Amino acid sequence: MTPKNDQIGERKIGGLFNLLVVYFVWGSTYLAIRMAVKDDGGFSPFVLGFSRVLVAGSCLLLWGILRGEKIKPTLHDAITLLGSGLLLWVGGNGLLNWAEQRVNSGLAALILAVTPIWITIIEMILDRKRPSYKTVVALLIGFGGITVLTLPTIRTGINADILSILGLLLAGLSWGAGSVFQSRRRLALSPVVNAGYQQIIGAFGFGMIVLLLGDTWETYAVKVWFAWSYLVIFGGIFAFTSYVRAIELLPIKIVATYAYVNPVIAVFLGWLVLGEPITMWTLVGTILVLTGVWGIYREKFRS
Repeated sequence: MTPKNDQIGERKIGGLFNLLVVYFVWGSTYLAIRMAVKDDGGFSPFVLGFSRVLVAGSCLLLWGILRGEKIKPTLHDAITLLGSGLLLWVGGNGLLNWAEQRVNSGLAALILAVTPIWITIIEMILDRKRPSYKTVVALLIGFGGITVLTLPTIRTGINADILSILGLLLAGLSWGAGSVFQSRRRLALSPVVNAGYQQIIGAFGFGMIVLLLGDTWETYAVKVWFAWSYLVIFGGIFAFTSYVRAIELLPIKIVATYAYVNPVIAVFLGWLVLGEPITMWTLVGTILVLTGVWGIYREKFRS
């Protein structure tokens, strides 16, 4: 391999490693959010968003300062961070938090699995170019796998309303738009500082909503604080930084496959940790999901 090819190979390996972190960690955060929101004695959705990203973002910026990394953003960086921070956290994560007051985590994962499709549509509009037939087929196979995977849960009864489902659809659209926006505007900041600023900006947006709604802090149960801590440390500090790195190193359609894989990870973690049964629905859905992900990888890495 030539030096240039070696460098491309290293970027792919680094990007895939960070994407694996996102696959495994974010696959468990749907349950953590469900445990942490208000209906079961937890946070109101926007107080949850404000508190977790404020702490995680502050830790990441402090880490960047201690490592001597560049902290001051350029005007280009600031515009990118503002747009992506609000779209990813306030629009994407905020609507997810709000919807999970009434929607079970399996259904939330299913609906947010449309994020890769949103990304494909957004890029198609921006590039004025239709996606390839193989990419469309891979996306549809992956989404079909998510449907099969979560169908047994849905058949037992959906604890949701139309507004919650609409909120989840808009959450996927907002997260997809923020991801595309960030992927097309490279920053001069490290992924750690980038992730820190985006979460601080998200905290500012959440704070405005908290003030407008008059939400307050309450006394929370131990399990709620456990879920909150997990979201801060693993969801916000480690996984989101990995997500930012993956966006820098891989095509955005590859990164977006996390939305297909996360529900699969959640099901198998339930089997491994809680002894939940794996059914034929689980196996068929998983095969379809992995087939869809493989199709997207193959199409993008060959292009």
